[in-house]
Amino acid sequence: MARKIIHIDMDCFYAAIEVRDDPSLKGKPVGVGGSSGRGVLTTANYEARKYGCRSAMPVFMARQLCPDIILTPVRFDVYREASQMIRAIFGRYADLIQPLSLDEAYLDVSHRAESGAALAQEIRQAIFQETGLTASAGIAPNKMIAKVASDWNKPDGQLEVKSEEVDGFMRGLRVAKLQGVGKRGQETLLKMGIETCGDLQVFSKFELADQLGRWGLELYERCRGRDDREVSVARTRKSLSKERTFRENIDAVDWLLNVLRKLRAEVAEAVERKSEQEIKSRVVKLKFEDFTQTTAEKAGGAMDEEIYEELLRLAWSRGEGKSVRLLGVGVKFATDEDQMDLL
Repeated sequence: MARKIIHIDMDCFYAAIEVRDDPSLKGKPVGVGGSSGRGVLTTANYEARKYGCRSAMPVFMARQLCPDIILTPVRFDVYREASQMIRAIFGRYADLIQPLSLDEAYLDVSHRAESGAALAQEIRQAIFQETGLTASAGIAPNKMIAKVASDWNKPDGQLEVKSEEVDGFMRGLRVAKLQGVGKRGQETLLKMGIETCGDLQVFSKFELADQLGRWGLELYERCRGRDDREVSVARTRKSLSKERTFRENIDAVDWLLNVLRKLRAEVAEAVERKSEQEIKSRVVKLKFEDFTQTTAEKAGGAMDEEIYEELLRLAWSRGEGKSVRLLGVGVKFATDEDQMDLL
């Protein structure tokens, strides 16, 4: 029996809550995040996205793109409360629920007699009636396709891909929609003449492994819509970080600061998408030319750029003139032990 998996994704969750709680913002471009020139957006609503504003974007850049953007402070307590209400709704329809973040989750409704599409519609309607927020949904035989489908008719829409429709759906799907295919991956595949999953399916497993290694083997399965992962409760994340290992050791702190800013923005975006936990501390790690390493850490939850720069300079000062081979930027969560799990 084919599984029925629903992926529910809230529409601009944080920004939608701000508009819900302040109706005067309706129809206006809204960004959630730091209001200082050096802060970053946590998210932006669809009106702001039309101008190119997006999560993890520096506020000064968002203001350049959209001078009329209205910035609101982050209110995680309010977002968590809404998320808990939504989780309670999920619990009426499924026992197997895998939250991915505050605003999205997988539900396995294979045991239900109703169609997946009917259940998704009912869940979305309940969310709107009880929270005033809209959600989009994807319904499919597996998690991968369900997640792709939930983005298809945003906002406030849904798409079902039935088992017999998987082959046709995947052939026309752009490879950019596949999990694990970022900008660099798209560029690599484009050089091979690959834009859609149908293009990718022309290559044999051996050819993809030969040209792309392990990633090629993963793409061979993904481009055919194959995904055997079960819906399961995600483990509690202890921490979240990004690292960069340099081809040549770096001996200029200003160069490291430029890399740090990019990594910090990536971590901020990942925190928004992957975790609902409270940040306990901010962390910067350096590994030096002799493979010794140091970690600078500061308590608190704000992911301001200035704090990370301060931590980097502190860690750098401990190197006593040594060049750096690796830079790590991350956060620890409130229930952490003192270790970092890399993404």
